[in-house]
Amino acid sequence: MNLHDFLEDHAWPLDTPQALGQCLQGMVHAGLDQLPLPGSGLTLQRWQHLALVAGHDLGLCKLFEGHTDALATLRELGARPVPAGSTWGMWAAEPPNARVQMREVHGQTLLMGRKAWCSGAGVLSHGLLTAWDEHGGQQLVAVDMQQSGISVTDDGWAAVGMATTASVDIVFDQVPCTRVGQPGDYLRRPGFWQGAIGIAACWLGAAYSLAHHLQQPCAKRAEPHALAHLGAVQAALFGARNTLHTCATYLDQNPAADSQLLARQARAQIEACAEHVIAHVGRALGAGPFCKDPQFARLSADLPVFLRQSHAERDLQALGELAAQSPARHWPL
Repeated sequence: MNLHDFLEDHAWPLDTPQALGQCLQGMVHAGLDQLPLPGSGLTLQRWQHLALVAGHDLGLCKLFEGHTDALATLRELGARPVPAGSTWGMWAAEPPNARVQMREVHGQTLLMGRKAWCSGAGVLSHGLLTAWDEHGGQQLVAVDMQQSGISVTDDGWAAVGMATTASVDIVFDQVPCTRVGQPGDYLRRPGFWQGAIGIAACWLGAAYSLAHHLQQPCAKRAEPHALAHLGAVQAALFGARNTLHTCATYLDQNPAADSQLLARQARAQIEACAEHVIAHVGRALGAGPFCKDPQFARLSADLPVFLRQSHAERDLQALGELAAQSPARHWPL
């Protein structure tokens, strides 16, 4: 079964974290999580799969993207193959009040402390997360979530949008883990910024789904204002789609390059597109689908929350700093 058929066979939206976890488990058992690696020559195909899942259910996409990103990261850093049928979270948020520490005890690496923003923590079998060693270095570690000493709390998650991802806090109490790569590798590796563009592909997939809800009534009834909104949506999606195509081509031709500038540009472009689509679709359709269409209502609540994986003006400032350091001929047509 291909990914499209798998998704079409399910009823949407999924209503609980357990439903998301079971659906992801089904995708893993069907081999649908085996996406091309970023920069492998099929980067666009990878992003198309992420966008397809996002268009059906952003909660599921959050877990699917994290799982597939973890698999790609483990492979990039030369880790051992993952256990068959395992499902992975990628937990790398670093708020100052929730940093996990690691220490060596009798030749074993143990985790201590609180980790925040852990999507799917209660329904996934394994986690790949950032921790801090005794020298103050950030280290990526893999942990089996079925061990004692792990408390998946109810803290830190009161969301309406993206509620089913249950992105809660985890508390570790001397939990064995496995180091992945070397200190600092998580941020240094080419895959970090490649994966950041993959998040933008999820945003775009959700925006396409919202646009489809507008396109359908416009095809049946030529209402001038709705058509104007659809035209604005189509133009925005065209630019965002071309951005991802350009990025995929570049990464496939330059898999080891520093793609921070590319990623920041793409994310800013696609975030703006998604916000444009949200505004136009809502104005065109009115209250009806927000109140009577469960999938549309869920997607409309989820996408603004998912978009906040962007850091807004802080990201734009970082992009501006990169642009200021670029050659004067950076922008020729």
